[in-house]
Amino acid sequence: MTVIATDMTQAEWEVMRVIWTLGELGSNDIIKAVQEKREWTESTIKTLLRRLVKRGALSTSTVGRKFIYHPEIAERVAMEATSTALFDHLCAMKKGGVLANLVKETELSQADIRQLQALLTTKAKNAPEQVACDCLGPNREQDCTCSQEASYND
Repeated sequence: MTVIATDMTQAEWEVMRVIWTLGELGSNDIIKAVQEKREWTESTIKTLLRRLVKRGALSTSTVGRKFIYHPEIAERVAMEATSTALFDHLCAMKKGGVLANLVKETELSQADIRQLQALLTTKAKNAPEQVACDCLGPNREQDCTCSQEASYND
Protein backbone atom coordinates (compact mmCIF):
# COMPACT_ATOMS: atom_id res chain seq x y z
CA MET A 1 0.00 0.00 0.00
CA THR A 2 1.44 3.36 -1.02
CA VAL A 3 0.61 6.40 1.05
CA ILE A 4 -1.24 9.21 -0.59
CA ALA A 5 0.52 12.42 0.40
CA THR A 6 -2.78 14.17 0.96
CA ASP A 7 -3.59 11.65 3.69
CA MET A 8 -0.53 12.46 5.78
CA THR A 9 -1.17 14.24 9.05
CA GLN A 10 0.73 17.37 10.03
CA ALA A 11 2.81 15.29 12.45
CA GLU A 12 3.64 12.76 9.72
CA TRP A 13 4.73 15.62 7.45
CA GLU A 14 7.12 16.78 10.20
CA VAL A 15 8.74 13.35 10.36
CA MET A 16 8.90 13.02 6.58
CA ARG A 17 10.52 16.46 6.27
CA VAL A 18 13.32 15.31 8.56
CA ILE A 19 13.93 12.25 6.41
CA TRP A 20 13.64 14.20 3.14
CA THR A 21 16.10 16.79 4.46
CA LEU A 22 18.65 14.54 6.15
CA GLY A 23 18.27 11.40 4.05
CA GLU A 24 18.00 7.82 5.17
CA LEU A 25 18.30 7.69 8.95
CA GLY A 26 18.05 5.43 11.95
CA SER A 27 15.23 5.96 14.42
CA ASN A 28 17.49 7.55 17.05
CA ASP A 29 18.69 10.16 14.56
CA ILE A 30 15.12 10.87 13.46
CA ILE A 31 13.96 11.19 17.07
CA LYS A 32 16.80 13.58 17.88
CA ALA A 33 16.12 15.75 14.81
CA VAL A 34 12.35 15.91 15.44
CA GLN A 35 12.85 16.71 19.12
CA GLU A 36 15.05 19.69 18.18
CA LYS A 37 11.92 21.22 16.63
CA ARG A 38 9.04 19.64 18.56
CA GLU A 39 8.55 18.56 22.16
CA TRP A 40 7.37 15.09 21.19
CA THR A 41 8.18 11.94 23.13
CA GLU A 42 10.26 9.16 21.67
CA SER A 43 7.21 6.87 21.68
CA THR A 44 5.16 9.42 19.72
CA ILE A 45 7.83 9.66 17.04
CA LYS A 46 8.21 5.87 16.86
CA THR A 47 4.44 5.57 16.47
CA LEU A 48 4.56 8.05 13.58
CA LEU A 49 7.41 6.09 11.98
CA ARG A 50 5.46 2.82 12.29
CA ARG A 51 2.39 4.44 10.76
CA LEU A 52 4.40 5.84 7.87
CA VAL A 53 5.98 2.43 7.22
CA LYS A 54 2.61 0.67 7.42
CA ARG A 55 1.10 3.15 4.97
CA GLY A 56 4.02 2.90 2.52
CA ALA A 57 5.54 6.39 2.90
CA LEU A 58 8.67 4.87 4.43
CA SER A 59 10.43 1.55 4.12
CA THR A 60 13.03 0.09 6.43
CA SER A 61 16.22 -1.87 6.16
CA THR A 62 18.40 -3.16 8.93
CA VAL A 63 22.03 -2.52 9.59
CA GLY A 64 22.99 -4.75 12.47
CA ARG A 65 20.23 -4.21 15.01
CA LYS A 66 19.40 -0.73 13.72
CA PHE A 67 16.40 0.13 11.53
CA ILE A 68 17.16 2.57 8.74
CA TYR A 69 14.18 4.48 7.33
CA HIS A 70 13.97 5.27 3.60
CA PRO A 71 11.41 7.60 1.96
CA GLU A 72 9.16 5.87 -0.56
CA ILE A 73 7.59 9.08 -1.79
CA ALA A 74 9.63 12.04 -3.00
CA GLU A 75 9.12 15.36 -1.23
CA ARG A 76 8.30 17.18 -4.46
CA VAL A 77 5.72 14.54 -5.43
CA ALA A 78 4.12 14.79 -1.98
CA MET A 79 4.01 18.60 -2.07
CA GLU A 80 2.55 18.71 -5.57
CA ALA A 81 -0.08 16.07 -4.77
CA THR A 82 -1.13 17.96 -1.64
CA SER A 83 -1.37 21.36 -3.33
CA THR A 84 -3.22 19.88 -6.31
CA ALA A 85 -5.69 18.15 -4.00
CA LEU A 86 -6.30 21.40 -2.12
CA PHE A 87 -6.90 23.37 -5.30
CA ASP A 88 -9.25 20.66 -6.61
CA HIS A 89 -11.61 21.64 -3.76
CA LEU A 90 -11.68 25.35 -4.57
CA CYS A 91 -14.01 27.23 -6.86
CA ALA A 92 -12.21 27.88 -10.15
CA MET A 93 -12.92 31.61 -9.86
CA LYS A 94 -11.21 31.79 -6.46
CA LYS A 95 -8.01 29.89 -7.24
CA GLY A 96 -6.21 32.94 -8.65
CA GLY A 97 -6.98 34.96 -5.53
CA VAL A 98 -5.79 32.16 -3.27
CA LEU A 99 -2.57 31.90 -5.29
CA ALA A 100 -2.07 35.67 -5.11
CA ASN A 101 -2.52 35.58 -1.34
CA LEU A 102 -0.11 32.66 -1.06
CA VAL A 103 2.52 34.56 -3.06
CA LYS A 104 1.91 37.67 -0.94
CA GLU A 105 2.34 35.75 2.33
CA THR A 106 5.28 33.55 1.29
CA GLU A 107 8.93 34.53 1.47
CA LEU A 108 10.34 34.06 -2.03
CA SER A 109 13.84 34.27 -3.43
CA GLN A 110 14.72 36.45 -6.41
CA ALA A 111 14.98 33.25 -8.49
CA ASP A 112 11.49 32.14 -7.36
CA ILE A 113 10.07 35.54 -8.35
CA ARG A 114 11.74 35.45 -11.77
CA GLN A 115 10.38 31.93 -12.35
CA LEU A 116 6.86 33.01 -11.37
CA GLN A 117 7.06 36.12 -13.56
CA ALA A 118 8.16 34.07 -16.57
CA LEU A 119 5.42 31.52 -15.98
CA LEU A 120 2.76 34.23 -15.62
CA THR A 121 3.97 36.00 -18.77
CA THR A 122 3.64 32.76 -20.73
CA LYS A 123 0.28 31.90 -19.16
CA ALA A 124 -1.13 35.41 -19.81
CA LYS A 125 -0.88 34.88 -23.58
CA ASN A 126 -3.74 32.35 -23.55
CA ALA A 127 -5.62 33.27 -20.37
CA PRO A 128 -9.34 34.01 -20.57
CA GLU A 129 -10.67 37.38 -19.34
CA GLN A 130 -12.52 35.54 -16.57
CA VAL A 131 -12.44 31.96 -15.32
CA ALA A 132 -15.84 30.28 -15.34
CA CYS A 133 -17.44 29.39 -12.03
CA ASP A 134 -17.55 25.67 -11.36
CA CYS A 135 -19.55 25.76 -8.13
CA LEU A 136 -22.28 23.22 -7.58
CA GLY A 137 -26.00 23.85 -7.29
CA PRO A 138 -29.08 24.03 -9.48
CA ASN A 139 -29.00 27.84 -9.86
CA ARG A 140 -25.28 28.39 -9.69
CA GLU A 141 -25.26 30.91 -12.54
CA GLN A 142 -27.80 33.13 -10.77
CA ASP A 143 -26.90 32.43 -7.13
CA CYS A 144 -23.11 32.17 -7.25
CA THR A 145 -21.30 34.96 -5.44
CA CYS A 146 -17.84 33.86 -6.57
CA SER A 147 -17.24 36.84 -8.83
CA GLN A 148 -17.69 39.22 -5.89
CA GLU A 149 -15.52 37.08 -3.59
CA ALA A 150 -12.77 36.03 -6.02
CA SER A 151 -10.49 39.02 -5.49
CA TYR A 152 -7.83 39.03 -2.77
CA ASN A 153 -6.53 42.51 -3.57
CA ASP A 154 -6.43 43.70 0.02
